[in-house]
Amino acid sequence: MKKNEAAIELVKKFIQSDPVKAAQALQALPSRDASQLIKDLPPSVAAQVLENLTPAPAAAMLEEQSPAEAAEIIHRIGKFQAADIFRRLNQEFSKAVIPLLTQEFSKDMAEILAYPNESAGSMMTVDFLAFKVDAKVRDVILRLRHMAKKQLPAATYCYVVDNSSALMGVLNMRDLLLAAPETAVSDVMIRDVVRVSPFIDREELVTLAASKHYLAVPVTEDNGRLLGIVNTKKLMTSTEEEATEDLQILFGASAEERAFSPAWFKITRRLPWLIINLGTAFLAGSVVAMFEDFIARIAVLAVFLPIIAGQGGNAGTQTLVVVLRGMLMREIAPHNAWQLVRTEVFVGFMNGAAIGLITAAAAWLWKSNVWLGFVVGAAMIVNMVAAGLAGALIPVMMKRMGYDPAHSSGIFLTTVTDVVGFFSFLSTAWLLQGKLL
Repeated sequence: MKKNEAAIELVKKFIQSDPVKAAQALQALPSRDASQLIKDLPPSVAAQVLENLTPAPAAAMLEEQSPAEAAEIIHRIGKFQAADIFRRLNQEFSKAVIPLLTQEFSKDMAEILAYPNESAGSMMTVDFLAFKVDAKVRDVILRLRHMAKKQLPAATYCYVVDNSSALMGVLNMRDLLLAAPETAVSDVMIRDVVRVSPFIDREELVTLAASKHYLAVPVTEDNGRLLGIVNTKKLMTSTEEEATEDLQILFGASAEERAFSPAWFKITRRLPWLIINLGTAFLAGSVVAMFEDFIARIAVLAVFLPIIAGQGGNAGTQTLVVVLRGMLMREIAPHNAWQLVRTEVFVGFMNGAAIGLITAAAAWLWKSNVWLGFVVGAAMIVNMVAAGLAGALIPVMMKRMGYDPAHSSGIFLTTVTDVVGFFSFLSTAWLLQGKLL
């Protein structure tokens, strides 16, 4: 027992001093021995090793642990590396591990693993070969021979990645077999590799596959991290969803409505928000009701109410569409959300000034009253600034609170532009009523 503890302590020191070499040594061991060693290590030390392995062997070693042990280790791994490993876990084991993860961690996983339908991310497979950039040709050939006894991936390209799993190159089998055994794979790999974003759509993928005639196309994130490959033969013939979408379902990311969801599901998702929308419409109507007598005395004001509210709604919708797309493409993160809001407010002000000036000129020329033009123009600016603010802020806040921004944002945006537009216009007119009568 004491000898075993001493051995584990020695392994811990080796891992902490050089986790990359420790991972390489672990990967060279028989899978059963490597898994047992991971089981004997503290979760924090085991996480250090698994982070420096390519995701496939890391997932295989985790599957030999109990779900509780696996969850302990996964919590200590970087979230992007953890997502890569999750893609390779079998579904039954994933189902057992996911309830043991914290809610925040599960939410991060769902965010990373979710991709639009018919995108490269939703169609990719994780069944590919990847080797670390500092591996030797000898090690790669030995591993390929070992894997050939079982089953090689369908598209047998060998990719080379760095310690953060960023794609560095691809190995040509001829160059690999002709190279000296001690040569580093970085010296024989092809560095110019065609790759695609996980958000590229099916049509673009088909065009690329038809022009390049590759067996597979690697899928990488913006930072170069290799996520998976799209098998071009399957791309042309298959419409089945891949393992990433299955993980999406496990993490709850598929609860949002799809284009061909059942009608009753659509009704139950939409009707509550429509009822909320009815309430907010009454709120906007109450603003107009506050100035009912005033509007009766200056009837021309009623003409401009839908113009101001409509322009604000259109401007807000423009912002909302851009923000929702940015959220889908993961361009918007907590660290840059406020920058987005500031930008959209500025855009709203500049557009409001331009549209307000045009509307003010039209009101002035129509009624020969410069003060009416001022009131209309000022209200237009205020409402379009509010539209930019609401269009950017509402979907971000709704997503943070766990609601689907696609369903709920438009309702609250319309309320903001109606209430702000009506109130800013009518209250300014009321303050300047002596100039308007």
